[in-house]
Amino acid sequence: MFDLILACFLGILCGAVTGLIPGIHVNTAGAIIFTFSAFLLEIFTPEFLCVFLVAMSIAHALIEFIPSILLGVPDEATAVSVLPGHRMVLEGRSKEAIRIVGIGGFGAIIVIIIMLPIFMFFLPVVQGIIKPYTFIILLIVSIYILWRLSSSKKSFIWSSILFIFSGILGWTIFQTPISSGLSMMCIFSGLFGISTILFSLNDNSFVPHQNKFYTLDLNSNMLRGIFAGGVSGAILGFLPGFGPAQGSMIAQTVAGGGGEDNTENFLCSISGLNTSDTLFSLICIYLIGNPRSGIAVYMNYLISTFNLYHLLIFTFTALVAVSISLILCLKLGDSFSKIMQNLNYKKLSITVIILMIVILYIFTIIYKANIFYITLALITSTAMGLLPHYLGVSKSHLMGVLIIPAMIIYLGILM
Repeated sequence: MFDLILACFLGILCGAVTGLIPGIHVNTAGAIIFTFSAFLLEIFTPEFLCVFLVAMSIAHALIEFIPSILLGVPDEATAVSVLPGHRMVLEGRSKEAIRIVGIGGFGAIIVIIIMLPIFMFFLPVVQGIIKPYTFIILLIVSIYILWRLSSSKKSFIWSSILFIFSGILGWTIFQTPISSGLSMMCIFSGLFGISTILFSLNDNSFVPHQNKFYTLDLNSNMLRGIFAGGVSGAILGFLPGFGPAQGSMIAQTVAGGGGEDNTENFLCSISGLNTSDTLFSLICIYLIGNPRSGIAVYMNYLISTFNLYHLLIFTFTALVAVSISLILCLKLGDSFSKIMQNLNYKKLSITVIILMIVILYIFTIIYKANIFYITLALITSTAMGLLPHYLGVSKSHLMGVLIIPAMIIYLGILM
């Protein structure tokens, strides 16, 4: 048992490091561990490696909101949190924002664990029933979100155009020989990272003094956000083809959208979705034999028979990991927000952009991808990511980059 406790703490430490590095996805770190698994299994048990991966993924899922909110550097799971969270930073409310996402991530794990008996009873049945209708569900949800987040007919038209064109971008780059992980790193860096920072520079934004005295009450709005995040994470298991992109939009709707009046429950729901989806992807291995994430796929290979004992161990690991990660998130978030006040925002932003580009090209070289494709995709996605700022529509609609390819795939299955 001591070895599993050690694996849990090592995983949390590794997840905290990967979560703080802009542009690094937890699946990248998981892939490295899995690559060396043949060697590692001579030293450690499969359970040791799996507990490490669970703790790392949970810690990463929560702590990655720090660079996302403070620096505007997202990935697939945190992209829609950039604007509301970054807006709070520019209002001097970074400590409050960090606490909101921390509480949301922790609370959603509790929701998933409490509702686990219900999922165990209904998930296998429901999953088989709705699988043929995935395309229709995706289409209805997408249209509803476009309408819900549009303030006028003009806004709806522009939102629809952005949704469609981002989907075309996503489908195009996924047809190239570039790995899906590198592709997502590239297009999300452009759509939500570099474009957001560039607009902030153009808008002469600066990091104001961050208020160290804040009022944060666990009110009904935040509780609704926590519940929305947990339920949305579970919905991803019910609906084949849904990922964090679609889940974020569902959570956004359940939590009440992303307007200025409901930022708290919105951030709670997105953070809750991120952590609950990480745990639920593991639960799906046991319930329906379907790993729902890269980490879950690696674990499915490491453990030949995923039984109830493994489910309980990994659920307890997730609870310990999210509890410790909550403390780390608050401490690290406060430290970074304090440091940012003493830095030149323009120089910091340019440094972050350069760092994102350097990391992208490092992985381009490692994966031996076509540099021309990556460069073209980065420029295109950055340009497209700037459009919502000038058109006055939500950047959430750029999630079409993942939703439309999923719709095309499931339309093909139906036909």
